[in-house]
Amino acid sequence: MTDGNENVRSGRPRGNLNRRRLLQGTAGTFGAALASAGIYKMIDALATPPDRPAVADSKPIQEQYILQNEQVVMVDGSGVKSSKGTIAVRVPALHDHVITARLNVPANAKALREAQHHLESAILGLERRFPPTPTGVGITVAWGLPYFQQYIPNLGRTSEFFKAGTPYPAYLPVDLTTSKKEGRTVYALQEAMTFPSDQPPPGFGPVRLEQNDVAVLLRSDSLDNIADAMNALFGHGNNQAGSLFKVTSIRRGFSGGGFYGQQGLPSKLALAADIPGAQSIPRQAQGFLGFATTLESNMGPGVIANLETLPGLTDQWPNGYFTQGTTMHLSHLFQDLVTWYEQNFPQYTDRVEAMLHPGLSPAPAPGTLALQPPGQSEAEVAKGVQRYDSYGHTGSMSEVDSTTSRTTSNYGKAYPTGTTIPVRGDFDTLDNPFHYTSDPTADHYSKKPAAGLHFIQFQPTIGIFNLVRLSMDGHYPDRTLPVAPRSPHAGINSVLNTTHRQNYLVPPRRHRAFPLAEFLV
Repeated sequence: MTDGNENVRSGRPRGNLNRRRLLQGTAGTFGAALASAGIYKMIDALATPPDRPAVADSKPIQEQYILQNEQVVMVDGSGVKSSKGTIAVRVPALHDHVITARLNVPANAKALREAQHHLESAILGLERRFPPTPTGVGITVAWGLPYFQQYIPNLGRTSEFFKAGTPYPAYLPVDLTTSKKEGRTVYALQEAMTFPSDQPPPGFGPVRLEQNDVAVLLRSDSLDNIADAMNALFGHGNNQAGSLFKVTSIRRGFSGGGFYGQQGLPSKLALAADIPGAQSIPRQAQGFLGFATTLESNMGPGVIANLETLPGLTDQWPNGYFTQGTTMHLSHLFQDLVTWYEQNFPQYTDRVEAMLHPGLSPAPAPGTLALQPPGQSEAEVAKGVQRYDSYGHTGSMSEVDSTTSRTTSNYGKAYPTGTTIPVRGDFDTLDNPFHYTSDPTADHYSKKPAAGLHFIQFQPTIGIFNLVRLSMDGHYPDRTLPVAPRSPHAGINSVLNTTHRQNYLVPPRRHRAFPLAEFLV
């Protein structure tokens, strides 16, 4: 396996990208990291922003996690927009940045309410300048369990949502499905856990289960817009909110760039950084592994990922405090491109079967892989293992992450059987493992670029995420597949090395700044 901290191969910089320039600004103090985008500053010069249709009214909706006006295009088998395209793909923002932090605020009601006003004022200032779309900047503020544990021990005021004295964690959304199954109260937000196939690079140590108070996701086609948002939220100037936080990491990355026929960002940047295996990335690929990751069929539609949308999942319908919110999983993984393209899966068919499921006969390689994955039931996955001694990545998860029958939401929307519930927001990165970390030793920080993924997924409960992630390892509630979870026969697991995980609660927009602080006494 490739060590995520492995020295990048030496070589002459490609094209007009100077390697030394690419690496500038990726180390040092938080202030330097905030001011410099390092290799990612090249993206705006390398990629033309997607031609997104103008919208007359882009007022923010309550669902923070939804990036508005993220249009859908029809692509052909090479992943390029075409009048003859048959595959619907969402066009994501080119730039994605995540900033994690612990709070720098006293744990008392007065200080927290002042912080609530301060942060909300900073975000509103940004929203007056930028629409919540890829042409502006999408802002998602998510809160970890440490925030609720340490800063909201109990609610001192009675409200339409809670009784006075409600203690942590009783005010959090309840996962009704998991609670019923386990015979105890389980909340929609849970501590992160590790999974059977989780394995950091050699020498890294165990997966780091992080304990951040807050994570902020910024998405835009413009790096300048993201820089303005980062300065407003984490800078220390007048009317900026940085005094509220002790930043623990900055995570930067990218997605797409090749939907309109030009060379995609994964190929361009990996080649420029001389990443091992980069020459094998298909030219228009949306991600390092060559697949389109934002297929419309693989993304939860509308507000299906809300806490309250699907009947019986949580206790937030019809008017819970966190209604129109969701949960978020955030993790970092290294991706071993040499093992993927040259060793374990050297043929196009091998990679299709690993990503989808064995037994497929795909057409000759079109370049990037924009293939509509066929759904598989758990029984079909098990039969495939009996026949082929292997299973595929998306096939293993397709029943667990989707509706199992025709379902009408609490809002009256009918979803057919097999409708995907989670919404992915992950993006490729050259961080190793982060662009900036406040603890370089513990995070095994390196200046050397490495192919990786900042994985983000939104779903109504972390219980759903855990089920989906376990199925990726062949572990189902009623059976475990007889395949070693890190073997080349277990989907794409053998090329992934997980380093960090944490779960978050994403409140609705109206409660995004220091949720519940208004009920403290």
